[in-house]
Amino acid sequence: MVKIPVTIDLSGQIEKQLPAELAGFIRTAGEITSGQGQSLYLVGGVVRDLLLGRANLDLDLVIEGSAIDLAHWLMQDKQGKITTHPHFNTAKLQWHKWDIDLTTARSETYARPGALPRVKPGPLSDDLFRRDFTINAMAVHLDPGRFGELIDLYGGMDDLKHKLIRILHEKSFIDDATRVWRGLRYEQRLGFKLEPVTLKLLKRDTDMLDTISGDRIRYELECILGEEFPEKALCRAEELGALAKLHPSLRSDRRLGKKFGKARGFAYPNLPPQGLYLALLTHSLTSGEIECLISYLRLPKSVAQIIRDTASIKARLESLADPGPAPSRIYHLLHGYAPLAIVATSFAADSPVARRHIELYLDKLRYIKPALNGNDLKEMGIAPGPQIKEILNLLREARLDGKVTSKQAEVELVREWMAERTL
Repeated sequence: MVKIPVTIDLSGQIEKQLPAELAGFIRTAGEITSGQGQSLYLVGGVVRDLLLGRANLDLDLVIEGSAIDLAHWLMQDKQGKITTHPHFNTAKLQWHKWDIDLTTARSETYARPGALPRVKPGPLSDDLFRRDFTINAMAVHLDPGRFGELIDLYGGMDDLKHKLIRILHEKSFIDDATRVWRGLRYEQRLGFKLEPVTLKLLKRDTDMLDTISGDRIRYELECILGEEFPEKALCRAEELGALAKLHPSLRSDRRLGKKFGKARGFAYPNLPPQGLYLALLTHSLTSGEIECLISYLRLPKSVAQIIRDTASIKARLESLADPGPAPSRIYHLLHGYAPLAIVATSFAADSPVARRHIELYLDKLRYIKPALNGNDLKEMGIAPGPQIKEILNLLREARLDGKVTSKQAEVELVREWMAERTL
């Protein structure tokens, strides 16, 4: 049922919450489109966050006209980059440090569940109705005569007030099951609840995640891992059956939350690298299960390597839990693996001894190297070839285990090695 629009003026929030440069930009954009007899709107998540008083600089502008033409108009006197997608009549502006999306108001239809939509130009009401949730289906007039006026056709304000996540129609999750993951993300980020009918439909339609490509699921997972506390959405996803659609063996519990907390402490003040989060999330999986997940999500090579290395190190945890290995033994157990995989293992390991040995490697052992180098060895009469590497490894082990502590002691060790070879 279409609700009566609520008349609320957000011009003050726009001026207060957006940087002056951006606020001025959208005023100018509204004036340009108005002068051409068209209307321009600020839409989506930024409108929601203006109402909630939350920071959001991801601007999404919708025009009842040509977004590509507007992009070229706006950038006539500015130094920036325009990226266009003529099939959808959309454009992205990269101007100074800002990214601004421009879209032609459109309606969407889906040929089959999970397919990308077919689009055609339409009125603003259709453009808002195609969106995922009511709280993201509001707009703000940018025309000079109505600048800042809220357009709320589908009850978004009421759902914000009652802290509810509500889809716009019964087939929403069937049309695009990525909305399952987005709903969980917004629910946990905002501290809201899925509205009862929406929750019922989400549970009904979780199997529709099988209609979505791994690339699109990976993007949704990356968005969740970019949240302040991603374990909240992952825990909710397990509760509602969505996490099992990534892989049936995945779990999100209090232990994962503690590991993610360690990752945040490690990366502070930045967000942890997503490869670290994924290594922790997949730590309980077997190597075969990990390969299936990597293939399904088509993970980047660097991230896949971190996850694979974490699984390999996990197989060495029993050796790392030995209370008395020489430092050189610890070094050889961990050397060559991706540093983030080693970090992930230190957060996930149950054995305090193993954790202590991993931390010793990360803090000290990996930085130890001989004072002598290959050129020094050649000057001492060592022929180029595999012997150079053999001796350098010997020197590193001696350094690691405290058998030599100076360059001169290394020279003596090399001479001993040479003497043994001449006997």
